Amino acid sequence: MAVGAPEKEDLKFGFIKLTDMAPLAIALENGYFEDEGLFVELEAQANWKVLLDRVITGELDGAHMLAGQPLAATIGFGTKAHIITPFSMDLNGNGITVSNDIWEQMKPHIPKQADGKPVHPIKADALKPVVEKYKQEGKPFNLGMVFPVSTHNYELRYWLAAGGIHPGFYAPHKGDTSGQLQADALLSVTPPPQMPSTMEAGTIYGYCVGEPWNQQAVFKGIGVPVITDYEIWKNNPEKVFGITAEFAEKYPNTTVRLTKALIRAAKWLDENDNANRPEAVEILAKPYYVGADAEVIANSMTGTFEYEKGDKRSVPDFNVFFRYNATYPYYSDAIWYLTQMRRWGQISDHKDDTWYFETAKKVYRPDIYAVAAKALIEDGEMKSSEFPAFASETGFKGPQPDFIDGITYDGSKPNAYLEKLTIGLKATDAL
Repeated sequence: MAVGAPEKEDLKFGFIKLTDMAPLAIALENGYFEDEGLFVELEAQANWKVLLDRVITGELDGAHMLAGQPLAATIGFGTKAHIITPFSMDLNGNGITVSNDIWEQMKPHIPKQADGKPVHPIKADALKPVVEKYKQEGKPFNLGMVFPVSTHNYELRYWLAAGGIHPGFYAPHKGDTSGQLQADALLSVTPPPQMPSTMEAGTIYGYCVGEPWNQQAVFKGIGVPVITDYEIWKNNPEKVFGITAEFAEKYPNTTVRLTKALIRAAKWLDENDNANRPEAVEILAKPYYVGADAEVIANSMTGTFEYEKGDKRSVPDFNVFFRYNATYPYYSDAIWYLTQMRRWGQISDHKDDTWYFETAKKVYRPDIYAVAAKALIEDGEMKSSEFPAFASETGFKGPQPDFIDGITYDGSKPNAYLEKLTIGLKATDAL
């Protein structure tokens, strides 16, 4: 089944300066877009809101997006627009970092290994007494995340709540989008590249962000990453490639072709046990991509992660671009984000399970992905064993037990899952 000629050849895609924009950079640098007859320009954007707005207005043809962005836009939390994704960009890749001062206060509450180093993963239980002390002193405990519908917001909230710290509710129906109602810790937005300096200035005491901005804190000696998102939810989906539904309808061949190029780039990033990562690091270090020191980017991209200075640990799956079917847009991934939006009040009223399934199917488009993958198999670029079994694939992963609080997530039962979480809105709760 040959893919027709691209209806639109000249394309401009947006991205934020993070290492997980790598599939875009590699698809361009390795000529994969060009192989598909696409002439792509990549352009860094100031922040996630600007990036989304420019995709909606058509100034950008598509972009590296937070997994929650297409979902939130489609259901109308924030800017309303029907955004879809045919391609998931990566798994894992984030961390939570605290300032040196907060780290010193947490340390007495963290169990130690025989060599005196902390036992990982570090739970938010160790942060709870620190937050309580600030509350007693009448001081707000401020933390940063990158965007209200970002993975980082939900991961930080998940980690805090698992340790008994309430991260606050949103109440959009009351005009409250601060996300700080009833909060023990106050979360607010800081753009990723500004995280280290904002923490250094004392405005925030910690943050959840993608790389290289956790490792940057270690290099600058201003903070300590306490946990990676791999330890909060093993192999969690992180970014997606987002386009408008209108773009996909108007340019179906272009959409399939750009998906093909991105799948090839993701495979290149992971193949031969990450053998291409050092080359990827050099590309990403260029000023118009991530623009951080290669040494900082390499820390996480090549399978290690440094926590406290000198405490380097092996995290081979810190950044995953292709293995474990990372590129496939699973409905169950979309549903997890929707449950977190409901949990924290961004979705203000109860929705039945069917609503979750239908919303996921509107936004996540494994049908487009399958056409691209089958074309790559036909081209001889890929093998069918590298993809899910399309004939039987439902778009739902099996139950996932690997969460820091030991609660299993089953995407086919969203409301039952919400009931299991101790802090947060339950089925019929309203603020």
